[in-house]
Amino acid sequence: MEWFERSGKFEGRAVGGFNRSGQGQIFDVLEQDQETDKETARVIFQQMAAYKQAYPNYIFALTMGLGKTVLMATCIFYEFLLANKFPQDEKYCHNALVFAPDKTVLTALREIETFDKSRVVPAEHINWLDAHLKFHFLDESGDALNVLDGTAYNVIITNTQKIILKRQNKAKQAADLLFADAKKTYNIKELNKDFEDLYDFDNLDSEAELVTNQRFEKLRRLRNLGIYVDEAHHVFGTKLAQDFDPTQQTSLRATINALAKLLSDRGEKVVACYNFTGTPYVGSRLLPEVVYSYGLKEAIDNKYLKQVKLDAYENVRHQTKAFLKSAISGFWEQFGQERYEGMLPKMAIFCTTVDELKGDIRPSVESILAELNIPTSKVLENTEKSTNDEIREFNLLDTPASEKQFILLVNKGKEGWNCRSLFSVAMHREPKSKVFVLQATMRCLRAIGEVQETAKVYLSKECETILRNELDQNFKLTLEDLTTAGDDDSDRIEVHVVPPPIKVKLQRVQKRFELRTKQVERPRISLREAPTEQYRISVTQRSLTNLDKKIGPELDMTDIKEKRTFSELSLVAEIARYLNLSPVRVAQLLRNSEEGITAILESVNEFNELLYEWVIPHLFNELYELKSFEYKEPLEIELVKPPKDGFYRIKARLDRVANYQASYYEAYKHKSFHLSDYCFDSLPEFEFFKELLRDSRVNKVWFTGMLTHGQSDFCIPYIDPESHSLRTYYPDFLVQLTDGSYVMFEVKADYQIDDAIVQAKKKWANEMADASAMKYEMIPATQAKYGWSIGEGNSTVFNANQRLNSTL
Repeated sequence: MEWFERSGKFEGRAVGGFNRSGQGQIFDVLEQDQETDKETARVIFQQMAAYKQAYPNYIFALTMGLGKTVLMATCIFYEFLLANKFPQDEKYCHNALVFAPDKTVLTALREIETFDKSRVVPAEHINWLDAHLKFHFLDESGDALNVLDGTAYNVIITNTQKIILKRQNKAKQAADLLFADAKKTYNIKELNKDFEDLYDFDNLDSEAELVTNQRFEKLRRLRNLGIYVDEAHHVFGTKLAQDFDPTQQTSLRATINALAKLLSDRGEKVVACYNFTGTPYVGSRLLPEVVYSYGLKEAIDNKYLKQVKLDAYENVRHQTKAFLKSAISGFWEQFGQERYEGMLPKMAIFCTTVDELKGDIRPSVESILAELNIPTSKVLENTEKSTNDEIREFNLLDTPASEKQFILLVNKGKEGWNCRSLFSVAMHREPKSKVFVLQATMRCLRAIGEVQETAKVYLSKECETILRNELDQNFKLTLEDLTTAGDDDSDRIEVHVVPPPIKVKLQRVQKRFELRTKQVERPRISLREAPTEQYRISVTQRSLTNLDKKIGPELDMTDIKEKRTFSELSLVAEIARYLNLSPVRVAQLLRNSEEGITAILESVNEFNELLYEWVIPHLFNELYELKSFEYKEPLEIELVKPPKDGFYRIKARLDRVANYQASYYEAYKHKSFHLSDYCFDSLPEFEFFKELLRDSRVNKVWFTGMLTHGQSDFCIPYIDPESHSLRTYYPDFLVQLTDGSYVMFEVKADYQIDDAIVQAKKKWANEMADASAMKYEMIPATQAKYGWSIGEGNSTVFNANQRLNSTL
């Protein structure tokens, strides 16, 4: 925190900060006098400390198609140039080890060697790089790593399986024992005791050993090694906290850590681990140590990727041919045989199994092509059973020579498939892997040509639902964000502050909790009042024609439950663990309780749930008193901070912008516009704004949902229920009624209202509203055009039957 507060050894440092999503910022800094910002920084630093490695660990998150491979190569080249200029400086890499998650991505990484260096390196340094770079591709499992010990400027490109430490599975033969020094082994107890769970060893006293293969041995003899990991989400795994736990982490992370330790023992080092991935998130959690992120929507908006339009089909799971006919016809009608950069457009059709491809998908595709008078020779399969000719054709797809346009895939084309001429994707069967839908969809987004093209995606309703969830988890995007990104009818709007500045009085609520110990010797657990019926399993027979009618008696089947049988010792130990008390004290309390330890033990053994849901909570309440104290502090905030450049630049569609000088708003200037332009994200927001202007009960209305990056103090801190991190929420509207009271409004898409994050925002907004004598209301987008009305108790309700106007 000294860094954030510019105190201690960081006193006088240049200003820098974090935004609330955790992204480091240098040039656009948060106000440091806000308690919420200090809390944000504290959480970030705690996360970084929790996941700290023995070596620097950096993560670069660039959306697929933006050139992660080129960025990786650029980093390596400049490290080598600096290492040559400052050979004794340990900050720079003298060698690079590049990891790919599988063979497909490994092939794509050959671009590190082949791409035009003049695009990223000054001309005077290119000859030196060409003369000194030494590339080593470990494509096959039997390939040896031919690197001279102690040399520099080696770039070793391999997939993870070629380097990862492997367990020795077979007993040593006499010859192995005789020449054991030729392949050094490391005893598990000495070197890998922290990885016992990872390698499934039965116990530490076993004679099992880890064998480092020839490649691993060669790597140990290189100085100042930099490790570059492509598709880093494979390294971190889906459970990020477990991956950084040495007993549960991925095998690649364990290998990197072991390599770093062995190099350190030899007086060398891993300079850093540079991770490159398409998303800064794993699941709903932000990856630690993300130093740069460039998202999917930004890439489409800035024309680095194709735009995308999506068709979702309902009830096509068992209608393969109907789905494919519609998708193929749409693709052929839109793209046909028009060439882009000399290449024919392609359509990828994803299948779940080879049997499905052979028996269902391919016959349907060929039949449809015949109906459309399209040669069936344009079909190409790519599976794990593909022939050499099919593999060669697949590798030639992104060339003018390829005549293939309909690519049938099974478990291929997810990552590392750089086919810019792919314009369409079709998938109607739900795959086993949820992220597969996202990976498949994004394959067709790579940019091609000088103008931004539009790709077409065809999905079943089930796959569309999966895509929605994956977009939210991996990019924090909605499907609507994706399909509207890059629309040409959006423009950059210069938004100015309209004087005088608007200030609002709020209440800052601070809570403190105090735990007081009671003097209790004879606690009362109240077992007779416990709701044991909810823990019983019962069975009744019913008629299929009348499910409300029971046939025969209700049978108690509670005995079939799997239960743990506690003894007095284990019961005491379990309670002591939860209450953090001495077991002796817990045993004494249970024996002295009104029910007695025998009765408690019988009840807990009959219903294990009672222990955690009744006994422990009641015992806690008997022993402790929890008191809360609340302090409210008046706070006056500005709705918008003065912009440094005199204006804020906002990207918006012109048909969703309200300008205060427009003739339509001439009669309403006195009611609104603290900014020169209100840029609305959606039409429902725009319609609701107009309704508020016309409503005679409204004295003032300000649109507050457009400045969401620290430009306004009118924000609500909340805890994200998925990432459990502190985030900031900006309500859409702040309205002052004619009676002087305030109402905050949020217009939200109907399908999002029940979302956990949306509900968390609502909860914290209601708390802030209550403390500040305000109201908060969330309005479904489909109801926004009807305005709002006052219900019983002055609560806001919706009236979908009539359009509210100023006469109400």
